[in-house]
Amino acid sequence: MVFFIMTKSLSCADAGSDCGWVATAETEEELMTKATKHVEESHKELQVTPDLAKKIKSLIKDV
Repeated sequence: MVFFIMTKSLSCADAGSDCGWVATAETEEELMTKATKHVEESHKELQVTPDLAKKIKSLIKDV
């Protein structure tokens, strides 16, 4: 039996930004941790509020 693990993917381009950041992870939680860290380090003008986190989660793709 073969099992495939669905990888999750997210990029700033998915949100309409010209930033080249791209990340993948096995879980949504892990990807959100990476995304939050990226926003805090590279997009200091933004604050990851619950509303922004919800919008970011909606952009996550299965690859």
